[in-house]
Amino acid sequence: MTVHAPATPGLREIGQIAVTVKNLPKAIDFYRNTLGLPFLFEAPPSLAFFDCGAIRLMLTTAEKPEFDHPASVIYYKVTNIQESVAVLKARGVVFESDAHLIAKMPNYDLWMAFLRDPENNLLGLMCEVLRG
Repeated sequence: MTVHAPATPGLREIGQIAVTVKNLPKAIDFYRNTLGLPFLFEAPPSLAFFDCGAIRLMLTTAEKPEFDHPASVIYYKVTNIQESVAVLKARGVVFESDAHLIAKMPNYDLWMAFLRDPENNLLGLMCEVLRG
C-alpha cells in the first residue's frame, strides 16, 4: 500500500526554475536572442529573469561552489517542433538530436528535440501533436 503525504495547502505549481551559469551576459543573449524567450528583468550582478508562461526562468551565477553544476533538463513546449528546430538552427543552434517521436499517446504524439545552451546545459523542446 502506498502512503501519500497530506496535501500542502496551495502547493501545486512550479513558479520558478533556476539555471546556474558562469557567464551571465552570454546566457542572457542566448535565452533572449537565440531562443527568443521574453526577457523580464535583470538584477545585477548575478540574476536575470525570463517569462516562460506560468513558470519564470531565473539565470544566476553560483553563490557557492556546491551550487556550481549543470541544470536539470528543462523542456520547453513548442507548437510546431519542426518549425522551431529550423528557426533555431538558422540562429546557429546545434542540436544533440533532431525532432523525433517519443511516444504515441491516446490523443497526440509526443515529439522532442535536444540542444545545449552556451553553458552546456541540456535543453529539450517538446511538442504534443494532436491526432485526427
